[in-house]
Amino acid sequence: MPMQFDNSFVQLPERFYVRQSPVPVSNPELIRVNHSLADLLGIDAAWLESDEGVNVIAGNKVPEGADPIATVYAGHQFGGWNPRLGDGRAILLGEVIGKDGERYDIQLKGSGLTPFSRSGDGRAPLGPVLREYLVSEAMAALGIPTSRSLAAVTSGEAVYREQKLAGGVLVRVAKSHIRIGTLQYFASVGDIEGLKLLVEHVIARHYTSESNAENPALALLRQVVHRQAALVARWQAAGFIHGVMNTDNMLLSGETIDFGPCAFMDAYDSAAVYSSIDHGGRYAYRNQPAIAHWNLACLAQTLVPLLADDEDSATAMAQDALGEFPDLFLEAYFDALRAKLGLTTAGEDDATLVQDFLDLLESNRCDFTLAFRRLGELTVGASEVEKLFDFPESFAPWLQRWRARCAQESLGDAQRHSCMISVNPAFIPRNHLVEDAIAQAYAGDFALFHRLNERLSNPFAFEPADAVLATPPRPDQVVQQTFCGT
Repeated sequence: MPMQFDNSFVQLPERFYVRQSPVPVSNPELIRVNHSLADLLGIDAAWLESDEGVNVIAGNKVPEGADPIATVYAGHQFGGWNPRLGDGRAILLGEVIGKDGERYDIQLKGSGLTPFSRSGDGRAPLGPVLREYLVSEAMAALGIPTSRSLAAVTSGEAVYREQKLAGGVLVRVAKSHIRIGTLQYFASVGDIEGLKLLVEHVIARHYTSESNAENPALALLRQVVHRQAALVARWQAAGFIHGVMNTDNMLLSGETIDFGPCAFMDAYDSAAVYSSIDHGGRYAYRNQPAIAHWNLACLAQTLVPLLADDEDSATAMAQDALGEFPDLFLEAYFDALRAKLGLTTAGEDDATLVQDFLDLLESNRCDFTLAFRRLGELTVGASEVEKLFDFPESFAPWLQRWRARCAQESLGDAQRHSCMISVNPAFIPRNHLVEDAIAQAYAGDFALFHRLNERLSNPFAFEPADAVLATPPRPDQVVQQTFCGT
C-alpha cells in the first residue's frame, strides 16, 4: 500500500465533517514531489511521481485506506464572526504516522467543491499553489513550525478569478488541521458534547503530557497559549507577515498555516502590510502578537463552559491562562532576537539594544534579513553578503554598543559567528522572486520555482552563485500586495 493510513479524526461523530471525495481534474501534470518529506511520511516518492501517484495528488484517484472528508469550522475573519466556514476547497484524505512517530494529515488543496464552498469554486489557481509550496517549505527549513508541502500538480483546467488562470492542486501536510475556529463552531451551536470530544481528541493528538489533566480544557488552553506565543515570536524574528490571522487560520497544534497573502519583509517596516484585503492594517507585522492574543481570547471564550460549572470561576481561569501570553511571547521573542545578535546570556539593557537596532533598520529602510546576516559577518570580518548590504554610517554608535555587549560574554568571535550564521539566513523567499517564479510558471517554465525550492531548503549557507536569490528587490521589483487566491 503506497500510503499507510491511520485515520483518527473520522472516528469522531459525523457532525465534525462531511464525507466528500475530491473532484477529478481533466489533465494533471506533476510539478514537484518533496522527496525528504515523503521519506519522513513513509511514502515512496517514486510512486508519487508515477501516473498513479499523480492521479492521487490531483484528486483523480482515492488511495486505498483513505477516508476523504471536508471538516467543519467557524471563525472570526478580520474581526467579523462567520458562524460556518469549513473546508471549501480542501479534502482531508486521511492521516499517516511518520517515521518520527508523529501523526500527519494528508490534505488536498484545490480539490473541488465541498458543502462548505459557499460561493467559491473549490479550485486553486496555480499561483497560490506555488506560493504555498515555496513559503511553507522555506518556513520549515528556517525551523518555524509550519504545515508542509508534499507535492503539487497542474490541473489542466482553467480557474477564473479576476482573469482566466491555470489551476493546480497542492498536497498539504500538517500535524492536524484543527483550528481555533473548529472549537468555535461547536461552542457557537451549543454542542458541549462535541466541544468535549474535540478537546479530548486534540489533547490525545498534540498534548499527550496533559492526558491525565484534572481540567482538560484548561490544560489545552494553556498549552495552545504557550505554542502560539512561541510561534508568533518566531514569525517576528524572521520578519514574516502572515497576512490573514483569522481564528480559522490558527491551528491548535501551533503550526503556521495558510500562505495566501503572506510575505517576508525586505526593508524593515514595523507597519508592513501585504494582504490585498487588509485595508485597515489589522494584520500588520507589528500587530501580530496582539492579534494572536485576541485569537486566543476567542479560544478561551469557547472553552468557558468546560472550565468550571460556575461561569465566574471559569472566566477567571480563562483570564489567568490568557494573562500568560504577553510574558511568554516577550521571553520567546527576546530569546530569538538575542540569538540573532549573537548573545547567549540575558542582559539588563538587551531589550533597548534590540529595539534601537530595529529603529535604525526602519529609519534607514535597511533589509531586515541581510542586516542580521551582515552583523554576524562582522564578528570575524567575513564579507559574504557585504556586496548586497552593509551598514550606513549612522549605525556606528550602535555597533560600538553591540560590540561592548558581546565583550561581556565569554563566547569567542568564531563561536559567535557560527551561532549567528546558524540563525540568520542568507536566503528567504523574496516576494519579487516568488512572483517571478509564479509568472514564469503560468508561461510554462518552472525552472525558477525549482531553483528557489532547492536554494531555500538550505537558507543559512551562502553560495555566491545564488547571490541574486539573496538580493533585495530594486524599487521597480517591490511587491506591494499579495493575494489569497480563493
